[in-house]
Amino acid sequence: MASEFDPIRVRAEQLGLFETMALHGHLSDAEPMTLALEATIRAKQAEDNGIARSNVGGWHSKTDMLAWGGAAAAKLSDLSVRLAKRMSHFDGRDPATVAWDVKMWANVSPPGALNMSHAHPGVLWAAVYYVATAGEGGELYLEDPRFPLPQMTLPGFRVLGLDGQPQPVEHRIAPKRGDLVLFPAWIRHGVRPHQGQGDRISIAMNISASYP
Repeated sequence: MASEFDPIRVRAEQLGLFETMALHGHLSDAEPMTLALEATIRAKQAEDNGIARSNVGGWHSKTDMLAWGGAAAAKLSDLSVRLAKRMSHFDGRDPATVAWDVKMWANVSPPGALNMSHAHPGVLWAAVYYVATAGEGGELYLEDPRFPLPQMTLPGFRVLGLDGQPQPVEHRIAPKRGDLVLFPAWIRHGVRPHQGQGDRISIAMNISASYP
């Protein structure tokens, strides 16, 4: 049966909405700071049992590393806040006039250790600095926050991106010693087990801000 309507064409503009920004960079000339951080973390690990959070295996320090990490930890905190300022907007305020706060801790992960998927509620930015990466594996993965809902409706469904390709459900970063990653704290993230021979050492930070 023929349609009673003439052919109808659809014209639509494809919009890329709601960007999620993250930074992955490498700190140049940072080896002296990294060596100092590694020595301080090893010394603290030898005297403190640490705590359990998202880590499965390995050692997780308390979140007070700025109190025992010395000048190297203070320098790393300052660098991370500088990045957070670059990536932040506050209506009617200069990010430089906002009061910034950092909580910092260390992770030492032997082969096979990992970090379960989690988020950091109550803060703006999460950051991680890599002191040692210990070979293969140990990738940081950032989950697409839109992913769970459509997967509950129809597993295997993907939205096509502006490039015409199915959008991935996560982004993986294979870090190297001296790398710094900054991302919104509400993104769920975790760490795959590493397969190297030594320890993977990283420093994580929660970066928050308040109006003075």
